Amino acid sequence: MEDYLANYSEKEETNYIFPFMITIQEMTTKKELKAFVKFPFKLYKNNKFWVPPIIKDELETFDKNVNPVFKHAEARYFVAIKNNEIVGRVAAIINFTELNEQKLKKMRFGWFDFIDDIEVSKMLLKKVEEIGIQHKLEFMEGPVGFSNLDKVGVLTEGFDHIGTMITWYNHPYYKTHFEKLGFTIEKEYLENKFPFKNVIRAPLERIGTILKKRYELKSLNFTKTKDIMPYVDKMFELFNISYASLPSFVPISEVEIAYFKKKYISFINPEYIKFVVDKDDNMVAFAITMPSFSNALQKANGKLFPFGLFHLIKAKKESKDVIFYLIGVHPKYQGKGIHALIFLEYQISFEKRGILNCIRTPELATNTKIAAVWKNFEPVTHKKRCTYKKAI
Repeated sequence: MEDYLANYSEKEETNYIFPFMITIQEMTTKKELKAFVKFPFKLYKNNKFWVPPIIKDELETFDKNVNPVFKHAEARYFVAIKNNEIVGRVAAIINFTELNEQKLKKMRFGWFDFIDDIEVSKMLLKKVEEIGIQHKLEFMEGPVGFSNLDKVGVLTEGFDHIGTMITWYNHPYYKTHFEKLGFTIEKEYLENKFPFKNVIRAPLERIGTILKKRYELKSLNFTKTKDIMPYVDKMFELFNISYASLPSFVPISEVEIAYFKKKYISFINPEYIKFVVDKDDNMVAFAITMPSFSNALQKANGKLFPFGLFHLIKAKKESKDVIFYLIGVHPKYQGKGIHALIFLEYQISFEKRGILNCIRTPELATNTKIAAVWKNFEPVTHKKRCTYKKAI
């Protein structure tokens, strides 16, 4: 990564007379935010388990003119600088829906990366705490994003497994820093995987036949993205309903739904999205999966051009690993085995594609309902992560 401080004015450089000092710099300009985004590329250079984001996508996430989350949230971005180099970063986030409607006085922080220097992590978190105090908040929690659709948690186990495009990876020392700085675990998340061969069609067909008849349900499959779009709003409405009981859940707004629809749904293979509806076409259950883009993103190394897009398109067509991104069932139908209809359709679609492994995104360790959904596939927990909390 190019030296961010190389072009600083003489006045600015006077802040860094003492090379051993650590200073905190707020990043506001496009150039500064790009440096903020690119810091992990240096921190994890040659790490075969870290999956880099697309730089352009990260910058759009922080752009108030692009990301609709800023209609009800605000964020500030900081880096730690030592010896004229960026050595850490953090995003300080306030979600006003969470604050004003849910009365949860939480200071969020995310995109938290740092070298193994306790003074660096301490100063970055101190800056987050200061902002929380200014807003009269009661505690800080992270790493989290703006909402429940963002990345979450510090990896605490499974450092020798490749990350995914929807999780943060980190060095093992992150956990130690939180503990030394007086943070305690707030939420724990599990990541599991299982071989696709564990999804056996016969019992799913038997259960599916009974459920369709009993509740007058039907499964929806797609081969064209345009056929999915009329159902996407209903899917996110069901997402808000089915996840509402989880701790710290923040509903997805209409403008955010439109944003996610445009940005993500059009890129997902149509046959990787499944819906279940009742006789009146009301959505009962949904699931979104996607091919694993981890290896493709490593090859792209943050850039779509000249070859990054090629690697992503190739993975979209050829990846033999799938990521289960979201799955939801209407509360009225939870505990009735409706997920069997979803998995039956995936079994049919994935068998044709020669899928080998199914990988789950982080799920709360306390979410026993979702654990029951997966248990028949004999999943193995290969990663654990958590968020940390501290009173302000």
